[in-house]
Amino acid sequence: MSLHPPSPARVVLLCGPSGSGKSLVAARSGLPVLRLDDFYKEGDDPTLPLVAGSSDIDWDHPASWDADVAVAAITRLCATGTTGIPVYDLSLSARTGEDLLHIGRTPLFLAEGIFAAEIVERCRELGVLADALCLTRGPVTTFRRRFLRDLREGRKSVPFLLRRGWRLMRAERSIVARQVALGAHPCDRDEALGRLAAAAAGRRAAPESTAPLA
Repeated sequence: MSLHPPSPARVVLLCGPSGSGKSLVAARSGLPVLRLDDFYKEGDDPTLPLVAGSSDIDWDHPASWDADVAVAAITRLCATGTTGIPVYDLSLSARTGEDLLHIGRTPLFLAEGIFAAEIVERCRELGVLADALCLTRGPVTTFRRRFLRDLREGRKSVPFLLRRGWRLMRAERSIVARQVALGAHPCDRDEALGRLAAAAAGRRAAPESTAPLA
C-alpha cells in the first residue's frame, strides 16, 4: 500500500537487459520519456564496482547508478511536470551538462533503463508508480542487438563490448529473474505496448497479469 497520496502524474518503469528493446518501446509508446541511463555515476567515481577478476568497471551493476537522484527526478516530474536531468555521455562515462525535462500536464510518463526495477518499491511507496515492466527477448537476440547498437554508437571499445556482451548473455536469465523479483512484470514488446496504452487510458492491466499497479 502506498504511504503517500496519489501524485498529479505517475510513472511506468520499464526495465530489461541491455539490448532488450526498451528505447524502441519507449519511442513507440507516445509517452514522455525519462532516460534512466542519464543517472549513471561518472567514470572517476571511487564507488564504481568492478567486474569480478577484472579491471573493467561493471556498468551493469546497480552500484554504478545513482538511484537516489533518479527517484528524486521522478518525484519532481510527478509533482511539478518539470525536472533537471544530467546529460550523460556513455562513451566518455561522464556527465557533460544538464537539461530540463518537461512533461506538461500528462498524467503518465515512462522511465526506462536497465536499473528501473531497482526503484519499483520506492516509487510504489511514494505513490507515483503506475506499472513496472521487464522486457525479454532471449539471450542470443539480445546479445546481437546490444552489440550492434553499442558498436554503432561507439559506446565503449570493441574488446570491452565483446567481454560485456558474452558475460551478459550468460547472465540474462538471472538478470530477468532479479528484475521480476523486484516487482517488474515480464513481457515482450507487444504486451508492453498494450499495458502502456491501458495505463495511459486509465485502465488496469489484464487480470492474468502479475505486475502490481499502484
